[in-house]
Amino acid sequence: MKIMVVAGTRPEVIKLIPVVRRLRAAPDMETVFCLTGQHREMAEEVLGVFGMERDLDLSLMTADQTLSGLTAAILTGIQPALDALRPDWLLVQGDTTTVMAAALAAFYNRIRVGHVEAGLRSFQKWAPYPEEINRRIAGTIADLHFAPTAGARENLLAEGVEPRTVHVTGNTVIDALRLAAELPFDLARSPLAGLPFGTKEIVTITAHRRENFGRPLEDICEAVAALAERYRARVHFVYPVHLNPRVRSVVFARLRGVENLTLLDPLDYLSMVQLVRRSALILTDSGGLQEEAPGLGVPVLVLRGVTERPEGVASGNVRLVGTDPETILRETSRVLDDETARRAMAGAVNPYGDGRAAERIVELLRNS
Repeated sequence: MKIMVVAGTRPEVIKLIPVVRRLRAAPDMETVFCLTGQHREMAEEVLGVFGMERDLDLSLMTADQTLSGLTAAILTGIQPALDALRPDWLLVQGDTTTVMAAALAAFYNRIRVGHVEAGLRSFQKWAPYPEEINRRIAGTIADLHFAPTAGARENLLAEGVEPRTVHVTGNTVIDALRLAAELPFDLARSPLAGLPFGTKEIVTITAHRRENFGRPLEDICEAVAALAERYRARVHFVYPVHLNPRVRSVVFARLRGVENLTLLDPLDYLSMVQLVRRSALILTDSGGLQEEAPGLGVPVLVLRGVTERPEGVASGNVRLVGTDPETILRETSRVLDDETARRAMAGAVNPYGDGRAAERIVELLRNS
């Protein structure tokens, strides 16, 4: 059986690495790992961390590329690979433009599609944008749906997806965390060197989603600056800043020079995992961190109004706070000042699986 695995962004690569490792170890599977180049530098870094290589690099991302331009580039750029390989399955993960466009290309070529992390829904067209529609399109095309949770499976069944094609596997992000935990890490030689671990509590911040561009990101930065002032004596804030110029221009203009705040370039995956492990709290609009931090026992405040990952909210690991500065300030202070509340969030049961999702996905493909 020939499997083509397609990824574009760093989170996709992280979550697909456990699957690709399993596929490559299977003697009855021929696997081709293809990157579109949507987050080329960050994706290549993750491969290096895990000692893996891609088989194809389409290098389709260009400066100031629109979503329409990227979609068109993927549809046309992946065609020669599909013609040459003629895979039995094309495997995608999540909800990026790469996922949607690669699934559509496979459909046009009558190639079956497996969708990892299927069934996530916010039920709002514009939040997250463009991910909500990307994953709905991929879900309509997919022939096998690998749902991370029972709730994701129920979302798909409610949309009329054939039940026999939907399987709860757990989330491969937990598989990746377990692999990362086995890797050596030298703190003194990492980008985290010099941060005041052990002398101050660490609060990690990430914010980069398209729906937060503009005023919402400005409001987040306003809240972070106020928090840094309020907790100057006991908390150090760390913000790895996304490479997107629309993020960096706002963040550096408003937060550069804050005494107890460190602005970093995007961290390699292993450094990010170690930073989260050492944090008292995460403030983020990231989808992946809503899954990873609970797996490491760290509370999360989500800088969005809605989430397609309600399991974390239901379990108590995660709380939605939006982008209003006063709400962020109030809710962050509540977690930092109330040790009982913080321990309750940190100690909640991780709802995203047992680290064997990749094993289940490969077996389901084998039996398809």
